[in-house]
Amino acid sequence: MDLEEVTGRLYGLAPADFTAARTAEARAAKDAGDAALAREIGKLRKPTMSAWAVNRISREHPDALEELLELGQELRDAWQEHDADALAELTRRRGEVTGRVAGLVRDELSPAAATEVDQTLDAAVVDAGAADEVRRGRLAKPLRYSGFAPAPAPAGRPPGRRRKPGTQADETAEADAARRRAETEARKTKERKVAEAAHREWSQALEEAERDHAERADKVARLEAKLAKARKRLAETAQRLEVTRREERHARQRLPDHT
Repeated sequence: MDLEEVTGRLYGLAPADFTAARTAEARAAKDAGDAALAREIGKLRKPTMSAWAVNRISREHPDALEELLELGQELRDAWQEHDADALAELTRRRGEVTGRVAGLVRDELSPAAATEVDQTLDAAVVDAGAADEVRRGRLAKPLRYSGFAPAPAPAGRPPGRRRKPGTQADETAEADAARRRAETEARKTKERKVAEAAHREWSQALEEAERDHAERADKVARLEAKLAKARKRLAETAQRLEVTRREERHARQRLPDHT
């Protein structure tokens, strides 16, 4: 047993099961006489819900994830080569593929966790290092890329596209324009996703409120019906009481005078 093997097992578990499993793995390593491994296992962080969801994608949907990561490599190559046409096409595909991959786990997450999944997948598209982390499926927390442009590919990696004819200045200007379009589209996509998540959340709240109101209104209606019946019976008993009092008074007046 080594740390790589244990890490692979632990980060395939749901967050709710992680802590107990980590404790058991550390204890097993210690019992086997490997105190150093036990300490390293104990340092492993419990994954967030969003990190766990991305880990699930890497394990359960590797083909879908690889499509996204390969698109990211093509996007980074196009950026390095100032290929504006390729950047425009890849940016269009990026939103479509990212949405499809994120949708594999979105229904199981809160809006906040779903947003973190989107950010992690976006980071994997523009940063080769993040792509490698996502591919391994051992994230403990979501990733975020804050660079101005896609991170360059590691040295020695073959380019994905050839540069088209034109001056360096023209190609750079076209690439900058494509970058701005890509950033605008990415911002709009994120804003739409946030708005959709908020709408889903409030729609669920509305359904719950309407259901609660209907249940309470029905209860009030039943109570009001019972109250109406009780008031009717009270009125009947009040009338009977008045008649009884009157008759009792008349009967008393007819009693012989014993004084």
